[in-house]
Amino acid sequence: MKLKYSLFTRRQFLNGLFGGWLGALMVSFLYPVIKFVFPPTREPDQVILPFLDFKDMKPNSVKVFSWGSKPGFVKKNKNGSYWAFVAVCTHLDCNVTYIPEQRKFFCACHDGWYDENGTNIGGPPPRPLRRLILIIEGEDLIIKREGVK
Repeated sequence: MKLKYSLFTRRQFLNGLFGGWLGALMVSFLYPVIKFVFPPTREPDQVILPFLDFKDMKPNSVKVFSWGSKPGFVKKNKNGSYWAFVAVCTHLDCNVTYIPEQRKFFCACHDGWYDENGTNIGGPPPRPLRRLILIIEGEDLIIKREGVK
């Protein structure tokens, strides 16, 4: 059965198709910007880990732990002390790796380098790696953000 009258013209159909495509394109560009400006999850105030997992570390070695949605490092120094860092580059939030032979942290995204203390020494990172407060209480390793009691 053929309709006598159409609900919309060919021009209205093509304008609606083009407008829908343009709207989808704008959403695909705006979504990452909105996710960057308003991150979906907060960082935790503290993380409690079993100290037994870190007790047998060799000096100048690193173990990874989960700091919310980001990775973190626990590093054992030569003198037996422990430091904790957020294992994310301060340039563009890329993951950082530790190279024990060179005793440096490396960000492969834009060739960023940090020394063993987390201080930026090369490449585009504007700030040192974020240090976290590390407390050993009995059999627990408590890692906190700065400013958390």
